[in-house]
Amino acid sequence: MAAKLTKSSPLAGAVMAPEGLTLNGTVLEPIVEKCDGCERATEVETAKYCPTYAQPSKKWAHGVCNFATHVKATVDTTGKIKVNPLKASKRAARGR
Repeated sequence: MAAKLTKSSPLAGAVMAPEGLTLNGTVLEPIVEKCDGCERATEVETAKYCPTYAQPSKKWAHGVCNFATHVKATVDTTGKIKVNPLKASKRAARGR
């Protein structure tokens, strides 16, 4: 059975299969809790899916998903910057 989506939806060509929602031969996984609130998430039948990335849990594995629209980027303002020790010694030798 085909998923009922509008033509303007990013998942317009998606088909619900026994494995899950399939788009262009790729099985999409439902979004994870961290994706709640993202503007990209599209609801299909009973679950929400990310049209941008097929496996949303993998995008959150190493920190914040770069596709997330509900998360603001933070800047480290502590002032602690890693300095290459070789460059530091050269600068010290030149008197800087």
